[in-house]
Amino acid sequence: MTLPREGDVAVDGDPADPYDRDRSGYSLANNRELLFGCFEAAAATSVVEIGAEYGAFTRELLAWARGRAKVIAVDPLPQQSLLDLAAADPDLELVEQLSIPAFRSLPRLDAYVIDGDHNYYTVLNELRAIADTAGDDPFPLVVFHDVCWPHARRDSYYAPEQIPEEFRQPLISDVHLTPWSEGSEDTGIPYLHVAAREGGPRNGVLTAIEDFLESRAVGGQGDDLRFARVPAFFGFAAMWPAAAPWADRIAALIEPLHEHPVLERLEGNRVVHLLERIRFGEELRKADTDRVARLEAELRRIRDSRAIAVAERLSALRGRGEPLVSRQRIDDALR
Repeated sequence: MTLPREGDVAVDGDPADPYDRDRSGYSLANNRELLFGCFEAAAATSVVEIGAEYGAFTRELLAWARGRAKVIAVDPLPQQSLLDLAAADPDLELVEQLSIPAFRSLPRLDAYVIDGDHNYYTVLNELRAIADTAGDDPFPLVVFHDVCWPHARRDSYYAPEQIPEEFRQPLISDVHLTPWSEGSEDTGIPYLHVAAREGGPRNGVLTAIEDFLESRAVGGQGDDLRFARVPAFFGFAAMWPAAAPWADRIAALIEPLHEHPVLERLEGNRVVHLLERIRFGEELRKADTDRVARLEAELRRIRDSRAIAVAERLSALRGRGEPLVSRQRIDDALR
């Protein structure tokens, strides 16, 4: 997946650029109308974002929340641009912790954005921590990112050693993924640590959500939550209490898009073209690297040849100063 560079605070999915040129559609901001629509329907006055990283979406969240909601960003390893944002904006509270202990230390909030470590164990326990924090109070609004390919049925890990072994899938590392391959391709979306295979129990973000909902059904709370998944920009979803006075407003906003087959096909087509762009870019970079290597090898061959030494001596004998081509010039070009 094309990720932002350090210091890149431009929001992916800029509303002024509907074609999303030169980006991957990685940001939750691409679903801003649905996300902020849910917050407004629930009249949320406090929002926590999990997985703020560079702070690109956090900026948009702050702009929406100004004067209406408190914003908390949770990230154990915030990048410098997020640290700068927190230092400059008093309306942002930054919590530098892993999400699960952070949730347990925070009071119940109106809305949660889950977009952090995309694996079964983390997401399931984030939801359990939210439920524990809510206690006897109504369950809050929770929105999710990455509930479609590649994370819906496949774990990825920022730090695999932090996941209990019994919940950790067999891993492959430094790989590239495509939706038509169970393993790793030469080109695709890059991952540092990811489950070796897609699917199966205890694997993926959507699986964690489904198991959480199932556990509530077993516990006699099966009708207390509603859930909808919109298959666009790697997947947006919302979970909300069925008995809330604002429940039908959220349902009207996103349930018509729930697992919509046209959106499913559009997202699949978008991913194919994204991967093709990644493949083409990698081929161009490889071709450039190979071409530069050949040029450098040829320059070294010329530099070390007798012909260049003769040319330098003849130029000196004729008193014409520095020759047009010399070993020094070639050395300078090779630096």
